[in-house]
Amino acid sequence: MLSYVPQRLAPGAALVVVLHGCTQQATAYASDAGWITLAERFGFALLAPEQNSANNPNRCFNWFEPGDISRDLGEAASIQSMVKHMVRAHDLDCDRVFVTGLSAGGAMTAVMLSVYPETFAAGAVVAGLPFGMANNVQEAFAAMQGRRAGTALGSLVDQAAPTPRRKPRLAIWHGQADGTVASSNAQALALQWTQYHQLPQQPGEVHTRGGWSRSVWRAEDGQAVVEMNLLSGLGHGTPLAAGGDDPIGEVAPFMLEAGVSSSLEIARFWGLAPSEPASQSELWREVGDGPEQARAAGGLGQSIMASVAPHVPANIQRVISTALTSAGLMR
Repeated sequence: MLSYVPQRLAPGAALVVVLHGCTQQATAYASDAGWITLAERFGFALLAPEQNSANNPNRCFNWFEPGDISRDLGEAASIQSMVKHMVRAHDLDCDRVFVTGLSAGGAMTAVMLSVYPETFAAGAVVAGLPFGMANNVQEAFAAMQGRRAGTALGSLVDQAAPTPRRKPRLAIWHGQADGTVASSNAQALALQWTQYHQLPQQPGEVHTRGGWSRSVWRAEDGQAVVEMNLLSGLGHGTPLAAGGDDPIGEVAPFMLEAGVSSSLEIARFWGLAPSEPASQSELWREVGDGPEQARAAGGLGQSIMASVAPHVPANIQRVISTALTSAGLMR
């Protein structure tokens, strides 16, 4: 258990749990992803559990082992114990506990949100997988490539723990050129969490900014409950904005310069950081409002449409959409 608590942290501050990916160390990931910078800037505590090589030779969290992903068992129970200790030891707000992770840490984030939903207000999965996709190493590799059975993904979360008084919200981040964990897992995760929240399968809105596509599902009160961010051309790793006038994070293996800090955007989604300035929000472009476009919001076809939409007229967009549908890339 590694922790970072800014000096003069106010009582009742929030806690962010950060789960590293395979081969990574907890402190390096928390620093390289920019979470230490954000903790200092916005005043919250960090908990960074670190996997032991005796548990997994590649230092991956065992997101696929039944004995580690069930309530009150194994690694999930260990992380939960760390959370409780941090909240007590530093007088943190138990209603503002959040969890995020990369790759195996992202898959373990989905585990923690599923088996301890009462603990977390929200989470964020970066290049990870839905909960309950594998029960052994072989199934884990198949799931990483996007192979899964059935569509009742939400029931896996429903059955993992007693229904909490509030269900955690979720942000999803994935590179569409990810060759390690197929980006179709992002769509599966969005489907799982919208089913869990009993939301429509189609997002209420889809926006693009360059090669960045954001799909949002909102509750009746307007709050974003599920948010899926797909980055075209990005491989397997955490998206960073390590350059520029306000650098956040450091480029390293699986820490990828993308021109956008996923950590900052996640903190905004959670309400731990201010909303983006108006000058940035004006850069977003809405992608249609028809049912055909909404249905395709998570797929490969949607990413293609998101890339070309700012550059071609509506009639050409319709031709491309028809071709993608015929090819089976859009539903």
